[in-house]
Amino acid sequence: MSLATLARHTLSRGATPAATYALLARLGHQPLPVARAVCLALDIPHAETTRRLADCHDALLADPRPNSEADTGELLEALGVFDIPVTLDATGLAVVDLFLVAIEALGGIRPGHQHGLTRWFTTGNLTAAYLSLAATHPLPRTGDPAQYWTTLTSAGELLTTTPNPDPRLKYALTHCRTQATRT
Repeated sequence: MSLATLARHTLSRGATPAATYALLARLGHQPLPVARAVCLALDIPHAETTRRLADCHDALLADPRPNSEADTGELLEALGVFDIPVTLDATGLAVVDLFLVAIEALGGIRPGHQHGLTRWFTTGNLTAAYLSLAATHPLPRTGDPAQYWTTLTSAGELLTTTPNPDPRLKYALTHCRTQATRT
């Protein structure tokens, strides 16, 4: 039985990707093939799996500490290695394009915030990304507040046209419109 088949079976029984990684690694399999098997069992494309694992191989998978399987699995999950990518429709792609313009207009972004946004874009959680950006303010010296709030207003208007929009979007959109009129 292949590692991907074992991973698929473990996931089908309700295990998280992190727990699946830990279980297979504890069975004596090498970290890289286990991480690859979990990704493939989640139907993450091979090329994307390879890219993601290359990004964290040296730090997490090359020389693991003994009995660190659970920690490694959790770190891989937190880094987004096991995030299942979604294909966005035309509206979703337009929203992400607007988000990228808004991020540029911020004038700088913390790496952790950027990481979270990237994960939300990958998984299609555009509402979370919007709410996060709406709660952020452009940097005073390097940001462009007018462009930031106008762009977020446009993104919010697109998001509210989707079927069953999250009610929090309405309040965040109102906040962005208010900020846009003040700049």
